[in-house]
Amino acid sequence: MTETAATHQTETAPTELPPTEDALAFPNDRTCPYRLPEGYTRLRDEKEPLRRVTLYDGRQAWVVTKHETARKLLSDPRLSSDRTHDDFPATSPRFQGLRDRRPAFISLDPPEHGTRRRMLISDFTVKRIKGMRTDIERIVHGFIDEMLAAGPLADLVSQFALPVPSMVICQMLGVPYADHAFFQDASRRLVQSTDAADTVAARDDLDRYLGGLITKLEAEPGGGAGQGMLGSLVAEQLANGEIDREELVATALLLLVAGHETTASMTSLSVITLLEHPDQLAALRADPGLIPGAVEELLRYLAIADVAGGRLAKADIEIDGQLIRAGEGVIVTNSIANRDGAVFEDPDTFDVHRSPRHHIAFGYGVHQCLGQNLARLELEVILTALLDRIPTLRLAVPVEQLTLRPGTTIQGVNELPVTW
Repeated sequence: MTETAATHQTETAPTELPPTEDALAFPNDRTCPYRLPEGYTRLRDEKEPLRRVTLYDGRQAWVVTKHETARKLLSDPRLSSDRTHDDFPATSPRFQGLRDRRPAFISLDPPEHGTRRRMLISDFTVKRIKGMRTDIERIVHGFIDEMLAAGPLADLVSQFALPVPSMVICQMLGVPYADHAFFQDASRRLVQSTDAADTVAARDDLDRYLGGLITKLEAEPGGGAGQGMLGSLVAEQLANGEIDREELVATALLLLVAGHETTASMTSLSVITLLEHPDQLAALRADPGLIPGAVEELLRYLAIADVAGGRLAKADIEIDGQLIRAGEGVIVTNSIANRDGAVFEDPDTFDVHRSPRHHIAFGYGVHQCLGQNLARLELEVILTALLDRIPTLRLAVPVEQLTLRPGTTIQGVNELPVTW
């Protein structure tokens, strides 16, 4: 082989990195609510768009470190979202405990995924969500009223950040808000447990609860039609055999849990971030018109769904000079991709004047978050109301004393003491 040919091959042949004993353990825990873990910063700053990491069970997977590569892979049909597959990259024992359960549509691949998603999409259109603004504003201001009446020291999570999206998603689905204490606790156990048995027990509790609601709706005149999204699914999809009971329970569970856990986490971390960046908070107070763009920046900056972007390669994939083999796991870590300096100037700086609509906090491609329009609206209403109603809001403890959730789950805090 000539020197020229050898050089050409070195430059163009995909690199297959073998398993390595010193691969970074993944995921990493945050030590600050809004900063990348040190290990993620190292991955982000490397030249390679993918790096091997070691998961809790000793298996290895690829972590995507660049924004452009992440978008390519999230829209690549050769990557599967089937979380029931034995080789799917599990980032904690929680995932192992649920492998044998019927997955919701987000774990299905096309074309089945598209068929199931279309059953729900009309309820999450921009027009439909905009029509909910008045109700969301009423809910937000109602909980602020209660918090203010209770006194100047509050836990923002339990008194505001969690109940607001819980009530919103309950009204949307047709789930009794009177049961919120139960499903909030079960949801917390489901998404935060580090033990497979505890995760299964939480899933069993939620399955029984939602199965009971479906049975009640079936007994209603019209089969539940007009009683929220769940009633419509019972009357229009379950009754016609378009979806079976087990799949409907899985779908309802996904909507209920995701509908309040993620927005609650974003609310608490957004408040922390703004209070810790007083210049940016002052800019929003001076110009509330910046709030929609600030929501996008918070979504980019906080990227709470770090472990949600798992995929499994169904075929060999050559991408950006590297080779992913069939059967290997791939994890798109939102926080790393959303801090890519090639896409976002000065990416570690929180800037409410930035409008980063091309972030991937909601994923990308056919699996991007169905509820993103709802989440955006809720956060916009929440921040607008908090800035207006509680202008002296501040943390009641130093940010260093807050207990952060581990990297294996949705990022956030379970308690947030505030005062005013």
